[in-house]
Amino acid sequence: MSTVKRDYVRPLDFKAGCVDMSHGAGGRAMAQLIDELFLAAFDNDWLRQLNDQACFAVPTGRMVMATDSHVVSPLFFPGGDIGALSVHGTINDVAMSGARPLYLSATFILEEGFSLADLRRIVESMAAASRAARVPIVTGDTKVVEKGKGDGVFITTTGVGVVPEGVEVSGDRARPGDRVLVSGTLGDHGVAIMSFRESLGFETTIRSDTAALHGLVARMVEAAPGVRCLRDPTRGGLAATLNELARQSRVGFRIRERDVPVKAEVNAACELLGLDPLNVANEGKLVAICAPEDAARLLATMRAHPLGRDAAVIGEAIEDPHRFVQMETGFGGSRIVDWLSGEQLPRIC
Repeated sequence: MSTVKRDYVRPLDFKAGCVDMSHGAGGRAMAQLIDELFLAAFDNDWLRQLNDQACFAVPTGRMVMATDSHVVSPLFFPGGDIGALSVHGTINDVAMSGARPLYLSATFILEEGFSLADLRRIVESMAAASRAARVPIVTGDTKVVEKGKGDGVFITTTGVGVVPEGVEVSGDRARPGDRVLVSGTLGDHGVAIMSFRESLGFETTIRSDTAALHGLVARMVEAAPGVRCLRDPTRGGLAATLNELARQSRVGFRIRERDVPVKAEVNAACELLGLDPLNVANEGKLVAICAPEDAARLLATMRAHPLGRDAAVIGEAIEDPHRFVQMETGFGGSRIVDWLSGEQLPRIC
């Protein structure tokens, strides 16, 4: 996002103006967009240096990097928008290693004709999410594509962080007998997107759970440094997450339907839409795998944090050469919780 500060003859029209091709051409219009929007919103010491990169100091420890692209539709939804989502999503990917997120970069792909008012709303939402999380956006890039070759705005964020000494969190560390915990109710984000997109009327508005989880993770790692695995169940939901961890750790999982927290209104919406809450995306929840002796302490720590107040132990890891995820149903039977086949909810993150 480098530019040279200068005076412009006419400021950007953030009420009625639109993105045009000149905003990505590398000239005066692009410099103005960066100065008056991105630099003004994300302002920090690193961006103020106006270089093509960010140079920063890092504490000792193992570095972690994660990147994620965000193409959610609609761009604004109950409980959030693509801007906050792009910050939260990458912070969470970094945090799931047990790391402390330090810095973010942001890349924008803008479609010609996109409203500058909506763009400012998105950027200001990103800036607010970044400041609240205390993880600054220190560098980035902007490109503009011709009208009809994009969908308003796509955002890619990359994050870096540091894992403290003594913390070893990885998807291949689950062992038979380990407990499976979730930090709260499942399916909120995916159902919020779908119900809003399809203009479905529910008595209670279902809101996205998008949130940055690194504060919760820090408390968990402090309380139980030996926590085995952490994962945020985004696309594919809890079902995909547990199947991924089963494959990585070469174990199976047995979970109990009665213990899986799902809001009544989310359950009702899933029934109406023909969805399984276990397959629906989340953007502010995590799955943790820990040794059985750590489960009670970890659960209490999670419930003491605002983002983990509905945390629950939902099952355990088991020996299984097939690496199946099984669920004990509320009727006393069992079923296999498999990977999602095909596309259930398009453009949810």
